[in-house]
Amino acid sequence: MFKKKTDTQAPIHELIARRWSGRAYDPEKKPQPEQILSLIEAARWAPSCFGDQPWRFIVFDKSRDQMAWQRAYECLVEGNRPWAARAPLLFLACADSLMSKTGKPNRWGQYDTGAAAVNLCLQATAMGLMAHQMGGFDADRARLEFNIPQQFAPMAMIAVGYQLAEASIPAGMKEREYAARARNPVNDNFFGGHWDTRYL
Repeated sequence: MFKKKTDTQAPIHELIARRWSGRAYDPEKKPQPEQILSLIEAARWAPSCFGDQPWRFIVFDKSRDQMAWQRAYECLVEGNRPWAARAPLLFLACADSLMSKTGKPNRWGQYDTGAAAVNLCLQATAMGLMAHQMGGFDADRARLEFNIPQQFAPMAMIAVGYQLAEASIPAGMKEREYAARARNPVNDNFFGGHWDTRYL
């Protein structure tokens, strides 16, 4: 995966700086089963409220179950389909709305599932893979397609695979792939002591 410039106001770990959401996947280069297990383990070891681990991931491996992968792919919105079609792996992240031990509402379930998804994405980056999280999918269709119980909210689809060699990236994709990474200034999102008080 080629590096993109990350403008930060203080040094951050290289793994975080290297992670970005690419779209140009190499359909011929597939992650090995042990790599997929490493992605799963990274998500499994994310922090969660009371250690409840409210996340559930459905893994769609094109080389293992083409039909299941296709059904997941067809849940994506039209804008994500052209590039996601080349990704060999799709993950569907779902969040439990109830605490497993008490059955009471878990207001942290979606937050914790996000943490697990970020762990998966960082592990992908560490292994030279590219991961792209998508909110652009039909959650209701996914629920029906994969018999997801009502207490679980389908949160995101994640495409994973190897990046296409730079020389092979189609002209139509280059603008998005090479676009500069951007974030809000620190003071837009981080406050000091009180809401809307500049941190810096």
